[in-house]
Amino acid sequence: MPTISWFYGIAIRMYVVDHPPPHFHAVYGEFEANVSIETGKVLDGKLPRRAARLVSEWTALHREELRANWAIARKGDQPERIAGLDADQGN
Repeated sequence: MPTISWFYGIAIRMYVVDHPPPHFHAVYGEFEANVSIETGKVLDGKLPRRAARLVSEWTALHREELRANWAIARKGDQPERIAGLDADQGN
């Protein structure tokens, strides 16, 4: 499962040819959750409150890129990398 983003110790991963609804996997330490691309909310699994808040914020900022990645992955291709929250957004 490719890691498409990494920020504040949170790995964001997306399976190739994964099942609907559109989602990604967020891993933080021993915690893992499936997160909705449309809402940024945890669908299944668990994340600590702060990590869940960061993932939801990141999802809102990158929803269009996540939707595009979901379409790419559903076709069997590798999704693209997406900047994390801690990336330099000024350039």
